[in-house]
Amino acid sequence: MSITITERASEELNKRIGERNGYLKLQTETKGLSCDSGIPTLYFVPSIQEKEDILVETNDRPVLLEKTEHFFSDDLKIDYSDTVNSFQLKSPAQIINGRMTFIIKEG
Repeated sequence: MSITITERASEELNKRIGERNGYLKLQTETKGLSCDSGIPTLYFVPSIQEKEDILVETNDRPVLLEKTEHFFSDDLKIDYSDTVNSFQLKSPAQIINGRMTFIIKEG
């Protein structure tokens, strides 16, 4: 799996995360949905859940994925759009989530 974080996304992440310690985590949120599909969501979490998460190195900072995660393409890009003021998750074939929620979870 390959994940790239664009320069613009990195700038926005640095601004929002500030001096906090932790990890980015890309997860498909399925709570409250009636089918097996989900909404890709970007979290900033304080620690790794070693039994549940895998660490994927990127060009910018590591990103966590759940070991059971099977919804994502093998080639992903995390971007930020100033037009919609939101993070975006893209693959070479499509925009997977054009308005991806970013949630900071405090320890």
